[in-house]
Amino acid sequence: EVILKNINFRAAKGRIIAIVGTSGAGKTTLVNLIPRFYDPIAGSVEIDGRDIREFTLKSLRDKIGLVTQETILFNDTVAANIGFGSLDAGQGKIEEAACLANCHDFIQKMPLKYKTVIGERGFRLSGGQRQRLAIARAILKNPPILILDEATSQLDSESETLVREAIEKLMNNRTVFVIAHRLSTIRHADNIVLLDHSRIKNTGRHEELIDKDPLYKKLYESQ
Repeated sequence: EVILKNINFRAAKGRIIAIVGTSGAGKTTLVNLIPRFYDPIAGSVEIDGRDIREFTLKSLRDKIGLVTQETILFNDTVAANIGFGSLDAGQGKIEEAACLANCHDFIQKMPLKYKTVIGERGFRLSGGQRQRLAIARAILKNPPILILDEATSQLDSESETLVREAIEKLMNNRTVFVIAHRLSTIRHADNIVLLDHSRIKNTGRHEELIDKDPLYKKLYESQ
């Protein structure tokens, strides 16, 4: 089964691109092509005019930060989880990233602070705390390209506010691809790509799509 068909769009450096659409439209599949979790069977994904298959996987993924609704955490210390993928980062940089991600306060209340082991998949933490650790990790990595896939979808409103503040700091000066069920979170995107049945149905800014696209308007108003 072909999941995406006739997809063609550009993302300018430093812009925020929102990917929206009905459930099963292919949003996650689309962003998963960027770090090459799989490759397209036809066509190509290019960065600066070069097919990303020309780069080594390591050099490509070093440039990409990923925050998803399923946060990947390890049965290790808080500091090791934030520093994962940034092996040369010292404690000072780890704490700086944690402060920007609104984690520092809750970490300071833990028994061993940054040396506290958080359990398999971070089970000792709340959903909002896990998300903020993932954001701290991405801030520390400092990638030019950022992918946010439903990063706030499973949080209560207090956690969501803290996570959203952290995400706004993380998005500064990067090229960002964001998938959000709650369309209120992507109203300020530079470009919105609306997927429907595996294809791009429309693109534009929020104000344009509200006026010209009934599906977008329906998705927006349903929330």
